[in-house]
Amino acid sequence: MRIAITHRTRYDFEEPVVHALQRLRLTPKSTSGQSVIEWQMDMEGAHRELEYEDHNCNTTTLVCVEPGIQQVKIECRGLVDTDDNSGIIGRHAGHLPIWHFAGQSKMTKPGSAMKAIVSGMADSDDRLGMLHELSAKVLDTVRYETGRTTSETTAEEAAEAGHGVCQDHAHIFIGCARHLGIPARYVSGYLMMEDRVMQEAGHAWAEAFIKDLGWVGFDISNGISPDARYVRVATGKDYSEAAPITGISFGGTSDRMSVELEVSQQTVEQ
Repeated sequence: MRIAITHRTRYDFEEPVVHALQRLRLTPKSTSGQSVIEWQMDMEGAHRELEYEDHNCNTTTLVCVEPGIQQVKIECRGLVDTDDNSGIIGRHAGHLPIWHFAGQSKMTKPGSAMKAIVSGMADSDDRLGMLHELSAKVLDTVRYETGRTTSETTAEEAAEAGHGVCQDHAHIFIGCARHLGIPARYVSGYLMMEDRVMQEAGHAWAEAFIKDLGWVGFDISNGISPDARYVRVATGKDYSEAAPITGISFGGTSDRMSVELEVSQQTVEQ
């Protein structure tokens, strides 16, 4: 499947910025199940400082906001070809060992609410089946509801509240999987919707490492493993390592960020 993506982000500052740096993880890579045909990043009010591959092998762009600016616009657009591999990414690659993803982070550390989700789940040789069961239990326990959590909400907080979005579902699944002794990581990217092109935000899901299969994806919010409609952009131990945009600013507080996202299927000419 060929997927076209246009991702626009705009920052409006209350006062002129003295100095600001933004770290962008907005560039997908050609990897298992996907091939980037073309990708372009343009910006207004900022300029590119450098591009590098971080410790999670994410393509990372560091940009500097122009002094005195009160508005920054960043637009990414491109084409990505994808395959349906039933969520299987395969062998581990990169700078970090597998055991790194078995340890909890501040965002994924389980408390009583998350431990209740995995209670009664016995260890099994069928790790794939066990993880699908875990995914279903997380969705059954924590209903999908927007506007009730933020990017700072921890997995345990969302589990206690009983509601959240895809980021929360991914964090809870990851924390529970690690509690069961299974390495897991966070994935940020795009999902092509069947009923609309325009979206308000990107998507997030999780991957767990299973012996003999490697990394396998689980979209907890939709109750499936990622298929050809998904485009992987960044991975990390939790959201903080895979967030599309992070940064710091001095002399200008950001009072509003707006996102416009278009994801659609394209016809491939033979």
